[in-house]
Amino acid sequence: MTGATTDTQVTQAPAADLPGAVCLAPLAAYAAQPERSRGRRHDEPASTSRTEFQRDRDRIVHCTAFRRLEYKTQVFVNHEGDLFRTRLTHSLEVAQIARSIARNLHLNEDLVEAISLAHDLGHTPFGHAGQDALNECMRDYGGFEHNMQSLLVVDELEERYGGFNGLNLTYETREGVLKHCSRANAEKLGELGLRFLNGGQPSLEAQIANLADEIAYNNHDIDDGLRSGLLHIEQLEAVPLWVRHDAEVDAAFPCITGRRRINEAIRRMINALIVDLIGTTQANIAAAAPRSIEDVRAGKRLVGFSPAMREDATTLKKFLYDALYRHHLVMRMSNKARQIVQGLFKAFIEDPRLLPPAYLAKTPQDDQPRLVSHYIAGMTDRYAMREYRRLFVVDDV
Repeated sequence: MTGATTDTQVTQAPAADLPGAVCLAPLAAYAAQPERSRGRRHDEPASTSRTEFQRDRDRIVHCTAFRRLEYKTQVFVNHEGDLFRTRLTHSLEVAQIARSIARNLHLNEDLVEAISLAHDLGHTPFGHAGQDALNECMRDYGGFEHNMQSLLVVDELEERYGGFNGLNLTYETREGVLKHCSRANAEKLGELGLRFLNGGQPSLEAQIANLADEIAYNNHDIDDGLRSGLLHIEQLEAVPLWVRHDAEVDAAFPCITGRRRINEAIRRMINALIVDLIGTTQANIAAAAPRSIEDVRAGKRLVGFSPAMREDATTLKKFLYDALYRHHLVMRMSNKARQIVQGLFKAFIEDPRLLPPAYLAKTPQDDQPRLVSHYIAGMTDRYAMREYRRLFVVDDV
């Protein structure tokens, strides 16, 4: 870390007030400071008991889209088993990893948690297969981006407050939710879209949430793949990160097998990735010497892995793509997902009267395709399957 930690304010929980608690370090000068937020889209009185980023986190946890994540696919569709990860459990795991990293780097834990919990709010049912299918359906209407959809959820689609649409989150949380964005969409977003047009960076907290997402899904997809039987430990001998840490487990606990051995290896892999990311990021920050969050936004990306760990993480990702995401049984479910999403979209476009009455009242006819995409994107896996049966199966109502 650099010595640029002057002009700081502790915005983490006041741990020192608790018996036996350890005092948390002050935030770095280049961390996101809630009292210096760029604000909300709609003015609101400040909370007397929470910082602005804590308030964002709480609004996300209580919103409808967050609850729906419990029944949205990570890799395996919800009905395929009770022990596989969902978008909800994935988001919680991302938040835990991101908070640990932020704490070690003296960055804002509340902001990084809010971003992590919100990053998948716009994801379709059926994971990436559903997203790709909906994007294809929307090709002539501006396409579909799940990051943009997450922003739309928190900006417009949630209906919880009398004075405005959406959750009215701070600029900093919204900035972190929007990890990727097409140029066409960026041009419509004003200040929030400028970094995609001008090559700027988001806050360090947003950068952390992005890589915490990668750490979580890569390692936990190994766990789910092995649990499902679609992956076998012998295949993982092609993954250097696994081989190293499985050997560590074998040396430390030569007699353990099964789930215990798998869990030991995966937790060591996660720890190695986190430790490497923290060390590499500390070195990058020291070299760049940012003095404020605006310096971070104007500079190059600072949160990242060392070249060797980046190579290992990329190898792991490619392995999962080839061995798990393209496994024939996963592809069969993905094919069903495409049929469901495309079938629903076509039916609602051809006859809008099939939509629930509340949706028909929301948007002018010119915006019907986008309205249909909002409806489908908000579905859980099981709700989408139920709607498909209601529309196309004669004996289902």
